[in-house]
Amino acid sequence: MKQLKRNMLSVALASATMMLATGAWAQSTTTTTDADTANAQDQQANQQTPEQQQAKQLQTVTVTGIRAGIEDAINVKQRSTSIVEAISAEDIGKLPDISVAESISRLPGLAAQRVGGRAQVISVRGLSPDFATTLLNGREMVSTGDNRSVEFDQYPSELMSGVTVYKTPDSALVGQGLSGTIDMRTVRPLDFDKPVYAVSARYQKNSLGSAANADGDGNRINASVINQFAGGDLGLAIGFSHSDIPIQEEQTGLYEPWQVAGRNGVPAGTSVTDGAKALRRTGHIRRNAAMATVQFAPITEWTSTLDIFHTSAVQEDTANQFEANFNYNGNPDPQVWTPNVNGNGTLTGGTLTNAYPLVRGMYNKRQDSIDAVGWNNEIKAGEVLLTADMSWSKSHRDELSLENNLQLLPNPTFDTLNLNFPSSGFATIQPGLDYSDPSTLFIANTIYGSGYGKTPRVVDELKGFKLNANIPVPGALDGLFSDFDIGGHFGDREKTKRQPEGNINLGAQGPTTIAPDLQYGLVDLTFAGIGFIPSWNVPGAVARYMTFAPNEDASYLVSKAWTVDEEITTGWLRGNIDTTWGSIPVRGNVGVQMQHTDQSSNSFYWDPNRPAGENRVPFENGKDYTNWLPSLNLAFMLPHEQTLRFAAARQLARARLDQLRASFEFGVSTSTLLPGGSGGNPLLDPWEANAFDVSYEKYFEGTKGYVSAAAFYKDLRTYIFTEGRQLDFTPFITSDTFPVPVSPIGTFTAPYNGKGGYLQGLELTASLPLDLFWDAAEGFGIVGSASFFDSNITIPPDPSSVSSVGASNITLPGLSDEVYSFTAYYARGGFEARVNQRWRSDFIGEISNFAAERTLRYVEGEDITDAQVSYMFGEGTALKGVTLLLQASNLTNSGYTTYATSKDRPLENIEWGRTYLLGVSYKF
Repeated sequence: MKQLKRNMLSVALASATMMLATGAWAQSTTTTTDADTANAQDQQANQQTPEQQQAKQLQTVTVTGIRAGIEDAINVKQRSTSIVEAISAEDIGKLPDISVAESISRLPGLAAQRVGGRAQVISVRGLSPDFATTLLNGREMVSTGDNRSVEFDQYPSELMSGVTVYKTPDSALVGQGLSGTIDMRTVRPLDFDKPVYAVSARYQKNSLGSAANADGDGNRINASVINQFAGGDLGLAIGFSHSDIPIQEEQTGLYEPWQVAGRNGVPAGTSVTDGAKALRRTGHIRRNAAMATVQFAPITEWTSTLDIFHTSAVQEDTANQFEANFNYNGNPDPQVWTPNVNGNGTLTGGTLTNAYPLVRGMYNKRQDSIDAVGWNNEIKAGEVLLTADMSWSKSHRDELSLENNLQLLPNPTFDTLNLNFPSSGFATIQPGLDYSDPSTLFIANTIYGSGYGKTPRVVDELKGFKLNANIPVPGALDGLFSDFDIGGHFGDREKTKRQPEGNINLGAQGPTTIAPDLQYGLVDLTFAGIGFIPSWNVPGAVARYMTFAPNEDASYLVSKAWTVDEEITTGWLRGNIDTTWGSIPVRGNVGVQMQHTDQSSNSFYWDPNRPAGENRVPFENGKDYTNWLPSLNLAFMLPHEQTLRFAAARQLARARLDQLRASFEFGVSTSTLLPGGSGGNPLLDPWEANAFDVSYEKYFEGTKGYVSAAAFYKDLRTYIFTEGRQLDFTPFITSDTFPVPVSPIGTFTAPYNGKGGYLQGLELTASLPLDLFWDAAEGFGIVGSASFFDSNITIPPDPSSVSSVGASNITLPGLSDEVYSFTAYYARGGFEARVNQRWRSDFIGEISNFAAERTLRYVEGEDITDAQVSYMFGEGTALKGVTLLLQASNLTNSGYTTYATSKDRPLENIEWGRTYLLGVSYKF
């Protein structure tokens, strides 16, 4: 039924577009005017009599709420010279979703990957988040992760006025990505002609309820102030957002990788997993964010704008977990299976005797902060417009991960488990013993030790300066170009990661239970067939009963510390087009951008042959290179509010920052006596593509509605693969190296530049208020999109890591073949209601495992449904300006499922429940 609905949506969008292309709706006429409509409509209006223009002005209706946000976004798309998608706030502090990521993921060709139940990172046009660049008010932003991709849930939707996604670049766009460029925008106070004050508060509840020491309730509070002073020469906008979001999660998971390995009682050739877990995660995310914008325009020739942004968040959660190992060889009696095996040769459960279970508490505390300052000045000097922009942003991420392992005594105590690993839904692990009594569970030295901990820290700093001159066209080029932009930008980025870690060891008291004052109570794992297990204060237990001294000097930790530096000098020349070719108005630009990159990294490697204390050897490497990026954007303004666009560009995306690290591991094999190693590669070139786009758009009554069909083709000239290549290790071999290598040539596994391939796609979109076709449907409308992607690029498996995607080449990470979004809404008389569904097909996702390393897994396609109703009190009421809101997210409780090679070999199954919000806002 779901697939039928998706097919019907895509067929409807395609049919609507074809009808427009063949002229079936070509006689639509404009009945409202808009001050920002395109030049073609302005020219048509100027040809009308004063009486006709006055009649049209009398029909102009001021729209608010959902319709206002939709029409503002349509206006951005229509007026842009590039192919873009946009969202716009319906009102001050009111984007239509819980987060910016949720809103962006509804745009054509974009899809979100959820982390912790929240839409967090965004794939643009089927490419992983690493291929897109994120800007804030036109300035590239730092990230708190290990790489470049921004975690959008750190940017409150209440502080954003809108987001524009550039699918095609122009030569003056700084920080452009290969898949797209996402530009988040805050308000400009001088765009308003009067003061605006807005406050809102929302109560939030998670359907999974409370557990351990965390409840399922939360809240969101925000306030915004916009004012003008000095007769409109000075403007100030201030916004604040606070959120306290509950973390409630139910999860089962199986050990990776699934592998063909002999197990007692299991038929030969069967794919098996070596363990399973079930957990309830509880906690919270508390975030405070603020923005401020000051605009000063004392004279027509000068406008100065200062932007300040800050966000800080603390995420604290504990996974209360039951876990069992299926391949422990230290048992006095061997483990024996009475297995269930399907026709695909996959172990799907059964009974396991002499299993090795434990109860585990995994605590994580993450503190993030992002600060950004930008100062922009526009100065008109005669006919030349000069723009100078300075920017700085910096992020910090500090994390603490702790683990306690508890077992029944005597240690170890073995159990008989009844197991079931379904292709969908939770795995079940039914133990024969009782694990609900905290007085019988001891912190002890298990097969995993008594615990392990990590303290990662990431700092990212980016400084930039931009200068641009917009100059009138010389007389010889008049009629071809309207004006030129010439400018440059210098950016300096430094990202540093440190990851001290180590064992959490038992204290002098030896094995011990956890005292009642550290206990939180029982958590319910009956969804996985286990029953109840204790939960407790993990950091409190570590402090009282254990010792933890993280370090980064151990041989296996040295390569986890690195710093990457980038200096990027960008220059451009862009010719802007606003003319008429024959009888067709044409807008656009053509130009070239030059990027010179100087990249380097410094880190360490471990040399066991050096004297004690000197084993941690510093290493630095890097390179510089120059890229030339031509681009062309043309928009043909056809009759009857139709636009045909064409774009061509050379695009690039710089390598992930962790791929550019200089750190590596090095050694000599005792069996082959050949050197070898693995690590990063500071000599990487960026991904490059030649991109071609075409888009047809039909607008209705200015910005009231539109339909479009867009196709693109990207020829990726290069791609980055992780593979083993031959390397001369002579610089790292000394007279003391042992064992003595028979040759300096060995295999080094790292990211390398390789051959690319193509990525192509089709995007169909419709945004239609239904009263365009039927007056009785006033207030009703739909917004829908269907995107289809295809690529011949295949990725070889990473030989340096355990992989769950198999030994064969895989498709592009982040690529879903199909992505759909559909919204139905009603807005009239202050009442608004909307329902949205977004869906993406299966894809390969990149996630962070417990080792804080990126790993690939197949992710099952997601189907998310959200709904919202609100009522705004209008004129003539005592509550004028008050809006009541009820919102529900993930109404169908759609989970998150990963698997290995085929769906009968599941890995994770996670449910975060439904989220309900009840709120009130007031604007005056």
